[in-house]
Amino acid sequence: MIPPEADAEFAASMEEVLDVYARPYDSRYPVVCMDEQPMQLLKETRQPIAGTKQHPRRVDYEYERAGTASIFMFCEPLSGWRQVSVRQRRTKVDWAQEVEALLRNRYASAEKVILVSDNLNTHTKGAFYEVFEPEAARSLVRRLEYCHTPKHGSWLNIAENELSSMTRQCITGRRFATVEELRAETTAWHEYSNDRQRGVDWQFKVDDARVKLKSIYPKLQV
Repeated sequence: MIPPEADAEFAASMEEVLDVYARPYDSRYPVVCMDEQPMQLLKETRQPIAGTKQHPRRVDYEYERAGTASIFMFCEPLSGWRQVSVRQRRTKVDWAQEVEALLRNRYASAEKVILVSDNLNTHTKGAFYEVFEPEAARSLVRRLEYCHTPKHGSWLNIAENELSSMTRQCITGRRFATVEELRAETTAWHEYSNDRQRGVDWQFKVDDARVKLKSIYPKLQV
């Protein structure tokens, strides 16, 4: 997305994200990026014909809409880990349950998780209080440090890049009739990627931003 010009709030949020990405790896304070996207479920109206040596797999152009699903992407850039979760919705409750599961399982020994995400109205501290008892909700909030990407700055979220890769490599050109089918395929994708430990080498730094995105920074009032 094209960033705005002379926007101090954008510059401040962008530099905060870039500073987080520049931190060395620390298992006590892992940096985790998350993003999500909707997915249209489509059911075949005619049985596809399996591929042969002479012909590729053939699929009829007609299909039946089968509802929607939501894909949640979590990734830890420096460790080469990512996880794709599929749910029927993407409400505050869904988001809170996904984050709680990460804190309880993969990051059970972490002191605090630095969570990079956009500023969507479902990504809030209050979401935990809609799902868990106050004591448990407060315990979860204490273990999170929010780092929001600026508006029109979704390109700063590494999870968006992971979503793009997963979409191209796993679901583009395919039809999924159920959440279960989509979940099975996306799980296979992230397990394969994790086995290869494909990390992210983010090279865009604060100093680069101040030169290459100079127009974003407002002129000083003197």
